[in-house]
Amino acid sequence: MKGSGCSEASSGGGNMNVKPAWLEKLMAETFFGNCGVHQNQKKNEKNVFCLHCYLSICPHCLPSHRSHSLLQVRRYVYHDVVRLGDLEKLVDCANIQPYTINGAKVIFLNQRPQSRSFKGTANTCCTCDRILQEPFHFCSLSCKFEGLSVDCYTQFVPTSSEATTSMANNNNKQNTNGFFISLGSRRKGAPHRAPLS
Repeated sequence: MKGSGCSEASSGGGNMNVKPAWLEKLMAETFFGNCGVHQNQKKNEKNVFCLHCYLSICPHCLPSHRSHSLLQVRRYVYHDVVRLGDLEKLVDCANIQPYTINGAKVIFLNQRPQSRSFKGTANTCCTCDRILQEPFHFCSLSCKFEGLSVDCYTQFVPTSSEATTSMANNNNKQNTNGFFISLGSRRKGAPHRAPLS
């Protein structure tokens, strides 16, 4: 049974099959493989998406994309996620269920496989029937934009002033055209455990 708000969440006019090119490429791109250009260097996993070139790049590729807008992709339980705060600057993320991971709200890029389908009255994803919390209608970015109208997203078109914005370095962090990407490794302290009872 589809979620109760599916018809409202997916309604809208316009061409139902047109997505911005960068969004199609983002959802189809493979992340966390080794970079072919920097295969002899450490930390060469492709975990950044260039919104201008429509491809995944590694941290060593960043100087070549200095004037481009970038989006960092993260991994959670073998699935690609993007911070909600970064993604909602580019696209309408309303009705997509966010998850809190390491203190940050994230959204899954693609639909995740499930072991069985649910046949009940719970709130489920309008596309894949994954069980969701109220009031959300979609479990991932791809589920939302599978069949939705072009009115549902904000087309990202960089202006010439954005393309020439300089990168500011601050403690191994780079600010690229409004997208804040953390590239430094965080030192983890001693784990905090709950007291035994």
